[in-house]
Amino acid sequence: MASVAGVALWAAERALRRGRPEARYGRYARWAHPAGRWPVAPLNRVAGSRLLRARGERVPSVAFVSGITDVVHVNHVIDARRLAPLVPAGLEPQCLGERDDRAVLTFLSYRHGHLGPARLGRWRRLLPSPLQSNWRVYVRHARTGVDGAYFLSTAIGRTPHALGARILAEGLPMHVLGRDSRLVVEGGRIDLLPDPGRGSAPAAEASLVPLPERPADGPWRPAVASYEEMPAHCVPQDRALSVQPWRGRPVRQEISLGIPPERCVPLSGTVTSAAARALVGDAEPFAFLIPPYGSVSRRRRTPRCDRGAAPDPAA
Repeated sequence: MASVAGVALWAAERALRRGRPEARYGRYARWAHPAGRWPVAPLNRVAGSRLLRARGERVPSVAFVSGITDVVHVNHVIDARRLAPLVPAGLEPQCLGERDDRAVLTFLSYRHGHLGPARLGRWRRLLPSPLQSNWRVYVRHARTGVDGAYFLSTAIGRTPHALGARILAEGLPMHVLGRDSRLVVEGGRIDLLPDPGRGSAPAAEASLVPLPERPADGPWRPAVASYEEMPAHCVPQDRALSVQPWRGRPVRQEISLGIPPERCVPLSGTVTSAAARALVGDAEPFAFLIPPYGSVSRRRRTPRCDRGAAPDPAA
């Protein structure tokens, strides 16, 4: 009986893989754990299982809460046509600029504050506060006109968190950050290193300092007329959008952050990332910091959107 069950599971996995093939970015990108004290081979099999993720789509929604701090946005304005092939069919880049031909790719990093289910209440304080890095494109669902962020990749410094999101959260293609990853904001300097180690998370390194005032010009100019318009575009994107082509419908996850864009602090410095360069070419990065603002992020995994229906922004 055990062998029959094993063959059935193997067959189901193979069948699902035909409809959900490996992709360069997104939920079905190759997944590799950075090793360390974890057994790598079984973790890679679990994270790559289409069968587990298909089952995860049926798990009821759970509200998560985290008090995030020191959010660092690194942004690139590029030709929208360059980003279009990176997003799945049904989504399109949100276009900016006088000719509506510019789009924005962001990788942002932040420190969680005891990330965990909201139902834990005060016991959530016992949970860890890992570093997370998100790589996203701002998109619109072509049929419904709903805006959001499509995550090319995300990574977090805790393996259980990464596996949970990988299986349960359609819009969060989570990987694991290596042990050397860091985000230090102190003494007027920001030291950022989302490091994948030997894993599959995208890598970057930045050394940044706050600017004394908001710049009058910069790499954002082809997309917006003033600096203030760029945080206003990037920061309020509190919805993750993706699609399930095997069901022909979009999927969304609401993320209520409540971050005031006017609090963003412009940054200057060096940013190095082969992963970003592969996506944006020679586009010059520009960055800003969201300092602590006393708000708590609420992240909720929500059900699939109805076929052809727009998600409810208030859900």
